[in-house]
Amino acid sequence: MWGLADYLAQDVFAVGESGRTMTRALFSGAKTMGKNSKIEWTHHTFNPWWGCIKVSPACKHCYAEMWARRVGMQLWGAGSDRRFFSDAHWLQPTRWNREAQQAGERRRVFCASMADVFENRRDLDAARARLWPIIEATPNLDWLLLTKRPQHIARLAPWRNEWPRNVWLGTTAETQRWANERIPRLLEQRAAIHFASCEPLLGSLDLTPWLGAPAAENTRLNWVIAGGESGSAKARPMNPEWVTDLRDQCEDARVPFHFKQWGHWGPTPQRAGRDTVTFVDRTGHVLSLAKLGKHATGRVFDGHTWDGFPRAA
Repeated sequence: MWGLADYLAQDVFAVGESGRTMTRALFSGAKTMGKNSKIEWTHHTFNPWWGCIKVSPACKHCYAEMWARRVGMQLWGAGSDRRFFSDAHWLQPTRWNREAQQAGERRRVFCASMADVFENRRDLDAARARLWPIIEATPNLDWLLLTKRPQHIARLAPWRNEWPRNVWLGTTAETQRWANERIPRLLEQRAAIHFASCEPLLGSLDLTPWLGAPAAENTRLNWVIAGGESGSAKARPMNPEWVTDLRDQCEDARVPFHFKQWGHWGPTPQRAGRDTVTFVDRTGHVLSLAKLGKHATGRVFDGHTWDGFPRAA
C-alpha cells in the first residue's frame, strides 16, 4: 500500500462529462506520483485518470476507492465524475523512459492503479487517446495494462495484430468464474505478454487451460500474480492451498509465478484472543491465519519469496 503523499503530487483536476472543472488542488512537497511504486511487481504506476465502477467480487473492498475518499473525492460509480490531471503529470513516463535508457535497464509501469484503462465511458476517450502514443514513444518501459474489462480491449485500444512489444496485457481472475470469463477474452489480443492477476485470491483456481503450449503465437498466459486482500479491516482471508495450487500449476507449465503478499490475513500459531480462521491443507494439516496487517504478514510463502517475472519481449 502506498503512502498518501504518493498520490498528492500534481496539479490535479476532476472533470465531469460536461468538461466543467470540479476540483483543483495543488499539494506541494509530496513525492512524484507513481515513481518508485511500493507495489511489489512494478517500478512505477501511471494513472490517466482516477475513478472506476465496481464490477466483480474483487472490487468489494477497493483500495483505490478508499484512497480517493481520503482526499475527499467521490469517484466510484457510473454517475460519478473522474479525476483528470494536468500536463505535468503526462510528462512523467517520458522522464522514466529516459532514466531507464540511461541506466541500461527496463522499467515496469502499472497502468492504472486508480482506474481501469478499458472502462467504457466516452468521457475517458480523450485521456486514452493521449495514453497510446506515450506507450509507443517509451520503448524502455514495459506497460502493464491490467483490466477487469477485457471484453472492451478490441474496441478501445488502437492496436489489433500489431501491439507494441512493450505492452503486457493482464486481467484480474479472483475466482474460477472470472478466470473463465476474462482470460479467453484477454488472449484474443495479440500482445507480447499476457498475465493474470489473482489478487485478491478468493477461491481455488485451475489456470491449466491457459498455461500450456499455445495453439498460436501469444495465446497463453506468460505470468501469474497471486496475493491476498489488503487495505481494509474487512479483507477476506486467502486459503494457503489456493496459492499452493497456483504455484504448482505455474511450475509444471514453466510459467513465472509471483506471490505478491499474504494481505491482511497471514499465518500464525493459533492463540486465544486473536481473530483467526483455519483451513485444512491437502495433507490434513490445520493452517491458521490471523488479522495481522499486510506489513506484518509479508510475502514469504512455503519458505520462499516468489518473484517470478516474464522475460521482456
